[in-house]
Amino acid sequence: MEQVSARIASLSPSATLAMSQKSNELKAQGLDVINLSVGEPDFYTPDHIKEAAKKAIDENFSFYTPVPGYMSLRQAVCAKLLRENGLEYKPEQIIVSNGAKQSVCNTILCIINPGDEVIIPTPAWVSYIEMVKLAEGVNVCVNAGIDQDFKITPEQLEAAITPKTRAIILCSPSNPTGSVYSKEELKGLADVLAKYPNIIIIADEIYEHINYVGKHESIAQFENVRDRVVIINGVSKAYAMTGWRIGYIAAPLWIAKACNKLQGQYSSNASSIAQKAAEAAYNGPQECIEEMRKAFERRKNLVIKLAKEIPGFKVNEPQGAFYLFPDVSALFGKKYEDKVINTSDDLAMLILEKGLVATVAGSAFMSPECLRFSYATSDEKLIEAMSRIKKVVSELK
Repeated sequence: MEQVSARIASLSPSATLAMSQKSNELKAQGLDVINLSVGEPDFYTPDHIKEAAKKAIDENFSFYTPVPGYMSLRQAVCAKLLRENGLEYKPEQIIVSNGAKQSVCNTILCIINPGDEVIIPTPAWVSYIEMVKLAEGVNVCVNAGIDQDFKITPEQLEAAITPKTRAIILCSPSNPTGSVYSKEELKGLADVLAKYPNIIIIADEIYEHINYVGKHESIAQFENVRDRVVIINGVSKAYAMTGWRIGYIAAPLWIAKACNKLQGQYSSNASSIAQKAAEAAYNGPQECIEEMRKAFERRKNLVIKLAKEIPGFKVNEPQGAFYLFPDVSALFGKKYEDKVINTSDDLAMLILEKGLVATVAGSAFMSPECLRFSYATSDEKLIEAMSRIKKVVSELK
């Protein structure tokens, strides 16, 4: 009998990966599809990091590593956190995993019991909701629309807290919106959370270095909540290393120990070679980060300008990451030939089929009124993609 577990049946497939797959199918048919659906830098991993990986292979770093990662890598992470964020951690508080995605999932599985509530400001990255489901927790979504730059207020947070609240997941800079919480905004949230000592704060900071407003601010800087913050970060976005799969948590010791125990039973260590590459990323020259950040900023300005010219698109100015998340609800109810556009899913499919541009519907991020574009691709492709989208949208009646 072909019956999967209820746990798996309850999960939704990743919409970003599904859209990417559909665009690849069209490409395989020989069609010129521009893929703006996937969230990864289009740059190559910097050479000094690749050289460190080759050296690690030659020096036979081919055995199991400690479950939480090589001590030398965890020390490099601690040095980075002190140098860049002014935060002191010991190597025992760092757990290296197969990407920041596993780091988030480890943390949720280690702190959430069935029925525990997790506050998720929406729009939110697709996997948070599903990971909470996996842990049999209850998602409490707090929505912030484009008029408040997709950022929740302390008042909204306070209103969502109940005796069952066990965690909140904050993502800044944000996927899918590019929004960045300022120090003052984070302090407002921290002051609310300080009143509830049982709530763990999961701070997803994977887009830390792709920031257009100055220095990154971490909620872990506030003493009144510091001992309950789990920082999630990694090398994927800052160093163009998505496929290397290295993420980490910096956490209170009891959570780090729990994640170590969990990871020890179901995936063990992350790749030994990728760990040595990540070590070189953190200990080596950092100019590559700024070069990529500047390119992303240029593309952001280009995409905002072009998106504002598309009828029915309401656009805000993202302050980080590499996504634009326009509100497209003004187009709902319009028709393309005999097809009615009722949702952003309909619009995303129309843009893919008629314009050959892959985007992701906002429903995947709990914001059905929006559409997500990744602008992590060349200026030429962005100009062409936005031109195609404008043409399709202009034909709606």
